[in-house]
Amino acid sequence: MDTDLADAVDSLKQIFERRKLGLTFGKAKPETVEALKKQLKIPPRFRGFLAGANPVQLETVTPVERIRLFPADELAQAQAVGTTPPEGGGTVPLDWKSSWVVIGESSLLGDPYFLDVSKPDAEGDCPVYTAMIGQERWQPTLVASSFAQFLRILSTAMEVAAGFGDAIMDDEDEDSFREALGPRIKVIDTAALRAGHWT
Repeated sequence: MDTDLADAVDSLKQIFERRKLGLTFGKAKPETVEALKKQLKIPPRFRGFLAGANPVQLETVTPVERIRLFPADELAQAQAVGTTPPEGGGTVPLDWKSSWVVIGESSLLGDPYFLDVSKPDAEGDCPVYTAMIGQERWQPTLVASSFAQFLRILSTAMEVAAGFGDAIMDDEDEDSFREALGPRIKVIDTAALRAGHWT
């Protein structure tokens, strides 16, 4: 893992520890990572993440969202989201792009979180998006300009959430959480803040 990515992973570890939530990183087998590289065209930084900090058990918890990242051995199966009808029936939009690689999901809503591997950057990384399931078309919303920034935003959201306790949230609490999170995301990734997913 490069320094940028290692720092983002360390921040996640620290906030999970502070909040006393379960978190397990492992190391994906080199042959698994190589197979995913060929099958899904995952970029170098994400391959480095799987090799050094495979998210065996990682689910963030905030008042407005729970995001579970998939470990390496679940990634191939997770790609079916773009072509599988939602539970309870319904149709699947046919506009899922082959360059969208699902890396996680909303545990609350089932919405996928995915890399767009057609937009690599100089660091060997690419942007992360989400889209609502159950719509007529997939309408991606930027959640982070890179995977490393995505991990930083997840850590920051968990940090802000620590101040809200574990009680059931009402709409006012959720609004307060989003208002507190916005300025913190602006420092990490202005484009992600502008896209509006987090606020």
